[in-house]
Amino acid sequence: MDLLLVLGIPLLATLLLALPLTRRVGAELNAGMSFASFLAVSWLTLRVARGGPMLLWHEQFYVDPFNAFLVELTAFVGFTTAVFSRPYMRTEEHHGRLTPRRKRLYHSMYQLFMASMFVALLTNNMGLLWVAMEGATLSTVLLVSLFRTKASLEAAWKYFILCGVGIAQALFGTLLLYFAAEQTLGRQGMTALLWTHLYAVKADLEPTVLALAFVFLLVGYGTKVGLAPLHNWLPDAHAEGPAPVSAVLSGLLLNVALYAVIRCKVLVEGSIGSVLPGRILMGFGLLSALLGAFFLWRQRDIKRLFAYSSIEHMGIITFAFGLGGPIANFAALLHMTVHSLTKSSLFFTAGHAAQTAGTQRMDGIRGLAAINPAIGWSLMLGSIAILGMPPFGIFASEFLILTTAVHEHPWAAPLLLIALGVAFGGIFIKVQPMIFGDGRAPRLPHSPALLPVFVHLALALTLGIYIPPTLAACYNAAANLIG
Repeated sequence: MDLLLVLGIPLLATLLLALPLTRRVGAELNAGMSFASFLAVSWLTLRVARGGPMLLWHEQFYVDPFNAFLVELTAFVGFTTAVFSRPYMRTEEHHGRLTPRRKRLYHSMYQLFMASMFVALLTNNMGLLWVAMEGATLSTVLLVSLFRTKASLEAAWKYFILCGVGIAQALFGTLLLYFAAEQTLGRQGMTALLWTHLYAVKADLEPTVLALAFVFLLVGYGTKVGLAPLHNWLPDAHAEGPAPVSAVLSGLLLNVALYAVIRCKVLVEGSIGSVLPGRILMGFGLLSALLGAFFLWRQRDIKRLFAYSSIEHMGIITFAFGLGGPIANFAALLHMTVHSLTKSSLFFTAGHAAQTAGTQRMDGIRGLAAINPAIGWSLMLGSIAILGMPPFGIFASEFLILTTAVHEHPWAAPLLLIALGVAFGGIFIKVQPMIFGDGRAPRLPHSPALLPVFVHLALALTLGIYIPPTLAACYNAAANLIG
């Protein structure tokens, strides 16, 4: 029943929101159904916290500490983004960038995207995981192209083609995984792809086939993570889509794609008895962190700036998972959480800043602290948080990752420090004039739509000071599972 609610609510909402409802009803229903999904997910994760991992619906779905906190985070950010999108999309419609028909498409595809995320996180079947990731790709392509401008259509096609090629690589990796499973488990049909079955016999799986499968799975799902050099779709998609779409792409989709990579990594390391998959992740992670940090200095668009910041941070998280061990894995899971909260809040703020200034170009956004103090100060706090300044949670996770690297791989620590330092300078220099520069626009009233921004930042601040015991226990159990 719990699983039926978690998956059924967003699917039902997808159908309802495709109907020709009034503008207000559509926006309110989107937020209401997202809240209902959040409640259903919260009940499911509470059961896992109390009773341990659960197999559901003929073992096709599986909830353990690794995906329990991620599905809760996904539902929460999905709800707050739906709340934020109400006034944001209303303003876009008022400015003539949206028609009622496209707004209906937005609400319906948003719920389909959330349903795909829930399936990808909760499924126990590696084949169904691939299907869910493909569903997320198709729904977000329509969301990125929502404004139907030349730039948004180009970004959507670029996203579709690059991620389509990537997901094809992941399909081939999944087929190789099935081939290895069939050799060990026998002809069991699709049940041979159940992650719990594969995990139980991972030491008996053919190591050569598993190693080859991991290459294709890493390239496939790594494209959706935005790992360099597979990241080219990400800045365009984030910049040209509506701000709520950028928030869920950066805050949710990247996490879920990386989750798929780590599930595969656990199997491959157990099969080949080597840390090679971890070393590969470390290499891709460092390259992504460095490339994302240096490209920050070249950006002129506020949303592209934070898109490259996402590449940098996903690189840091991937590097931490590559390091392995209880501390690095714990730090990576914490970083996933606070990055999702902080980056989504920054895209909320960037969307309001662009609406206030009438442009996404940073040289056209000036003096937000004077024009609209709520937007200005939320941008400043979000920037401080994403740069890893204490006491926000990103400081705690980056400190743990850096100290672990110093102890275990001293050669990597200077590269990580360079990435962090370059990113700090790039974002600080770009953001400071937008907040405290000479703004010529009239002073605007505070916007109640910024409530989700401050809720996210408050949570990111809290996790830098205090991690609730239940969440810490979930992180520890997931870190031990990852290995």
